Amino acid sequence: MRSLGDLERSIMDILWTDARPLSAQDVREALLDADSGRELAVTTILTVLTRLEKKGMVQRDRDIRPHQFVAVASREDHTVELLRNVLGTVPDRSAVLARLIGEISPQEAEQVRSMLAETN
Repeated sequence: MRSLGDLERSIMDILWTDARPLSAQDVREALLDADSGRELAVTTILTVLTRLEKKGMVQRDRDIRPHQFVAVASREDHTVELLRNVLGTVPDRSAVLARLIGEISPQEAEQVRSMLAETN
């Protein structure tokens, strides 16, 4: 799974936050409401949505006009896939995981312990 550019990430954040299907105009309005400082044309949003569709990040409903878009996977699923990809590129996964675990808060460490206990 590929990482996302700034505008792609902003659009995905909107799709992940709003579970309902959205048109390019809906996404544009949400970007304006988010006070992102971006006043983009609907065609620009549609171009980015089309790129995200080609990357497998969004699904388009072509039976509805204007077309509606939804995220294919959750933000959490996307993040896990990115982590898997990164861990797959390093020769020493244990070292990376140890650094990650060393930087989490005591509360997060307790959550990890609880999750590990549930899987065993």
